[in-house]
Amino acid sequence: MLYFSKIKIFFIYTVITILTSFAILNFFNNTDNYFLKKNINLGLDLQGGSYLLLEIDAEPLIKQKLQNKLITLRQIFKKQKINYGNLNIKNNRIIFMSNENDMEKFVKIFTNKENNKINSYFYNYRSYEMDYSILNNNVEINFSKYGLIEINKIALEQSIEIVRRRIDDTGTKEPTILRRGSNRILIELPGLDEPSRVKKLLGKTANLTFRLVSDSEVETFGTEVLFNEDTGQSIEVSKRVLISGENLIDAQPRLDNVTNKNIVAFTLDRVGAKRFGRTTTNNVGKKLAIVLDNKIVSAPVINEPILGGSGVISGNFNFQSATDLALLLRSGALPAPLEIVEERTVGPDLGEDSIKAGVISLIIGFFLVIIFMLIKYRVLGVFADLALIINLILLVGILTILEVTLTLPGIAGIILTVGMAVDANVLIFERIKDEMKLEDSSIIAFDMGYKKAQSAVFDANITTLISTVILFFIGSGPVKGFAVTLGIGILTTLFSAYLFARHLTSLYVMKNKNKEIKL
Repeated sequence: MLYFSKIKIFFIYTVITILTSFAILNFFNNTDNYFLKKNINLGLDLQGGSYLLLEIDAEPLIKQKLQNKLITLRQIFKKQKINYGNLNIKNNRIIFMSNENDMEKFVKIFTNKENNKINSYFYNYRSYEMDYSILNNNVEINFSKYGLIEINKIALEQSIEIVRRRIDDTGTKEPTILRRGSNRILIELPGLDEPSRVKKLLGKTANLTFRLVSDSEVETFGTEVLFNEDTGQSIEVSKRVLISGENLIDAQPRLDNVTNKNIVAFTLDRVGAKRFGRTTTNNVGKKLAIVLDNKIVSAPVINEPILGGSGVISGNFNFQSATDLALLLRSGALPAPLEIVEERTVGPDLGEDSIKAGVISLIIGFFLVIIFMLIKYRVLGVFADLALIINLILLVGILTILEVTLTLPGIAGIILTVGMAVDANVLIFERIKDEMKLEDSSIIAFDMGYKKAQSAVFDANITTLISTVILFFIGSGPVKGFAVTLGIGILTTLFSAYLFARHLTSLYVMKNKNKEIKL
């Protein structure tokens, strides 16, 4: 029947009140409360901003992995007593020479599928990580097609996470960071017209190492000459890495109270603190080079052992550069360099035009629907129009709670919701018309109209909802935005039609049960 319990009525108007409150929050943005700060964010196409497409340069990563494989291969040869000669890396290949007997040992070890330390077997690809070829006792080892796919895949996943950390630390609001293809990252930064700082942060690999400055003694690990940004001169340093950025727990910009200069204070984990303490204890009086991306940031003298697991990086920093360096160290090193292959800036004027066009379309569609329902169904048309208004308010309220980033396709989804929202009421009212021809009681006619129209209304909306779910999981960014707004719009449509509008209708029918109701 058309009877509504007090609990049901309380639930309907409580939901409407709460979601209306959240919808109103979009007009206020001056509170520090977490829940009251929620609002709908505008996407790049509405608010303007920057678009960056990054590509991973996997070449240095391949060389690094080959170097690690070379070290592992030496250990295996030594353990298995395999004779070899001229073992080195050339043109992204490991090459060496051996005799026939030792070659058979190598092949057996290299093609072992279980517990293979040098050449992993990918069961999902049914292929090895590396391929080999033998010609006149000369062996060449290189990464296979699927080995390169795995390298790119892992590098891309790590890079996306690190890029996200770096951008989040800059305070950029609602960035979009997506994977594109096998080696690209798409970044959208709404409201950011000048992305120079972000580009500078993303362009650094942030590979931090601590090494000793070379002296007259012979270095077992070899040396290399690096440029010192602090002094503007080149310094010869050991290739031996004492501590890397992986041992870093935290890094924060600070102001040195003695020199009044900007510095970066860092804290090491337990393993790093132990190594740092041992290094500074054994090398008092020597210089320790702090190297970032193959450039020396500073090279202070070790005056005394540092056992606390913390230290500072000094240099010619201003506040911004010290903040950025601390951010880079906190977020971690990129596994491979990133190159900007495409960059676009969307002006706010284009976004304003899109918003205006969307709002105008929404208003026109909204009023046309309202006028049609009033003319067609009179008093019940008023209830349908009120339900339509509530539907939009509920939709905006839910989008606000979820802090959805609204794009132009999202606005299209809202406009489509307005067009579809009255479908349920049209089906119900037409069914009621049919029932009033058969029933003498208007209460029974209205109740049967709602019940018999229910299956058609739910079937139509559920099939559309299934389509939006598929669009959300398969589609990309703009398509997902359309699916989200349309999907939520379907749920609010059912709520407003079968709860809110039905309650208003029940009040009207009960009040006029002894009068003739015309549709």
